[in-house]
Amino acid sequence: MKKEENKGVSRPRMKKKEIEERVMRFLEKENKQAFNYKQIAFAVGATNPPNRMAVINILEELAAAELIQEVALGKYKAITNRGTENVGLFVRRSNGKNGVMIDDEMIMVAERNSMHALNGDKVKVEISAQRRGAEPEAKVIEIIEPKEQVFIGTLNVEKDYAALVTDSKFLAADIIIPRSKLKGGKTGDKAIARIVQWRDEEMNPRGEVVDILGKKGENTAEMHAILAEFGLPYKYPEAVEKAAAKIDAGITPEEVAKREDFRGVTTFTIDPRDAKDFDDALSIRQLANGNWEVGVHIADVTHYVHPNTIIDREAQQRATSVYLVDRTIPMLPEHLSNGICSLRPNEEKLTFSAIFELDAKANVLNYRIGRTVIKSDRRFTYEEAQEIIETGEGEFAKEILTLDKLAKELRHRRYEQGALEFERDEVRFEIDKDGHPISVYFKESKDANKLIEEFMLLANLTVAESIGKVPKGKKAKSFVYRVHDNPDPEKINNFSLIALRFGHRVKTEGSAKEVNKSLNRLLRDVKGRGEENMLAMLAIRSMAKAIYTTDNVGHYGLALDYYTHFTSPIRRYPDMMVHRLLAKYADGARSVDKMKLEDQCKHSSDMEQLAANAERASIRYKQVEFMRDRLGQIYTGVISGVTEWGFYVELDESKCEGLVPVRDLADDYYDYDEKNYCLIGRKYHNKYALGDIVKVQVARADLERKQLDFALITDEGNPNKPIEEKKSKNPRHNPKDKKHKQRSHGGNQRRQDKE
Repeated sequence: MKKEENKGVSRPRMKKKEIEERVMRFLEKENKQAFNYKQIAFAVGATNPPNRMAVINILEELAAAELIQEVALGKYKAITNRGTENVGLFVRRSNGKNGVMIDDEMIMVAERNSMHALNGDKVKVEISAQRRGAEPEAKVIEIIEPKEQVFIGTLNVEKDYAALVTDSKFLAADIIIPRSKLKGGKTGDKAIARIVQWRDEEMNPRGEVVDILGKKGENTAEMHAILAEFGLPYKYPEAVEKAAAKIDAGITPEEVAKREDFRGVTTFTIDPRDAKDFDDALSIRQLANGNWEVGVHIADVTHYVHPNTIIDREAQQRATSVYLVDRTIPMLPEHLSNGICSLRPNEEKLTFSAIFELDAKANVLNYRIGRTVIKSDRRFTYEEAQEIIETGEGEFAKEILTLDKLAKELRHRRYEQGALEFERDEVRFEIDKDGHPISVYFKESKDANKLIEEFMLLANLTVAESIGKVPKGKKAKSFVYRVHDNPDPEKINNFSLIALRFGHRVKTEGSAKEVNKSLNRLLRDVKGRGEENMLAMLAIRSMAKAIYTTDNVGHYGLALDYYTHFTSPIRRYPDMMVHRLLAKYADGARSVDKMKLEDQCKHSSDMEQLAANAERASIRYKQVEFMRDRLGQIYTGVISGVTEWGFYVELDESKCEGLVPVRDLADDYYDYDEKNYCLIGRKYHNKYALGDIVKVQVARADLERKQLDFALITDEGNPNKPIEEKKSKNPRHNPKDKKHKQRSHGGNQRRQDKE
């Protein structure tokens, strides 16, 4: 949303008339969106408490006078001259709360008026006249553009019919499937199906099986189901595999002659233990002047994968490799990703490289970017490289220690310039041969990881600057940037209020460098404390999402004006795009079509988000599977989230997160305090807030919903809060004590560069 002048600046109490005029002007200008009072107050500059309270009152008065509309509880929008017929996207939910999204406003649609539209269908609706005090309703009169989609579930095959019992949150009804359309599926099979017909008079849609994934509960079937749920591929088309198999490494004398030869320079890779696709290597040698030449060598994927070929089209559609808990679904066929393109030791490989001349303080004195040929001398795991850094001994110790020293100089300079220091340990599972999780461990980023990270960052920013940074008066050619926009001020303000509850102050005003240094200080201060993981996660959520785009706005988190992705073309399609653009422009080509490039950027950003969602879903599945073996066991954890339906607890030992449902808090009736992120009992005033330390028992583990439920055992409060903020907790009642009635709300392998 665009903000008015002087917004966000604290100012004296404003007159009611002035606030009212600003509110109306803002809502009329932003008439396609609905906003809550906090967003409106910030936008009109009413940021101190008296002015914000005035905004609340004014919004209620304007809505009552029907000068604006309250489209949802606490969300307001300008009244537009909307006709009775409109086009929007249908939103279907398994709980029956269907609706249609028109201009960012959700209008309810009763099932009887839905024409059985599916989630995401483009529909034409007729909107009923809104009665005062009631929300408007819509009726679907035409499905203009059905969305192509499938549903995942478990087959139940009877004598006369079969049904897919879906796992979908977008469809409550089972799909009826003729026995002739089962593709050999049997009861208990996990399957993918599509809907082919849904008559108005029928409660259930009719469909056909697209694919059988395997038996419900089997690891591969469940992992493939997660991929299918997000529309991601779980196998390679045979034609693509065959095309890849025909590609030869092609390292001929003629090809080598076109490239800078690094085969005689000390070169090695450093990767996770289980990595197979080595798409980057480092070379290092000392120059005659005493400076260091460091080469960042990246697999030259685009030498083998040409535009508009069957392999390229498949890679472009996938846009990224997907990393689930127990497997990698590569963007490129394995013959390329783990074979020809992988920078394996003692094999000649074609690379695209950024080569730097650095002094002892890691200042870049010169650089060049071009195609090269290398021969890696050694493959290091992170653990092996880390041991060399810690002991000073081992193969290529001098080279690794020099690179580590230079990387530390680069990192120190980044943080001084205001880069954010997000360093959360990653949860990993040790799994048995059947894919069952048997233990949890935490992947910590150490100096060896950071060494690689710094040189990848250096290569990426240098490549971006080489194209984007042009002399004044000249226009930069179209390029792919990795951008990270400034955080939303309201989100940062909300985060600072949460952090303050734990005694941590976060600067919310001033330059980006000042704000980031404040955030970095907080992240260092919470190390080892109960609130560490929660505050780190909330800090990340307060940031914008990094995306690919042709419009360079810089990278806020890295504090860089120019940044791109050049270093992982085996697993990211935007890196392939960058390699091709570098080669084109080096040959003197004109700027490419920016709009076409932007479409590819958007698709890559969307696919990256889907892949991240699938990865998180696989982690949740394994967490539930892991805790299912521990039903009844008691753990200590911290309250990591609070909602009207209960509070979430993250266990200290495993970082698994589960819900303590409010319906199970039987000693009182609890109200949700949204402002203070807590539940408060009406009678005894017990409070459960973010960061409180609790003991819980594993009560339920629902694999289908990927959901854990905990039962509260004891509440130890939050020892980090100032004493005056703590409230005495009423002892937990004895469930057998008949004086207490249960009362509740009845309702509802890979290295990840930090870039």
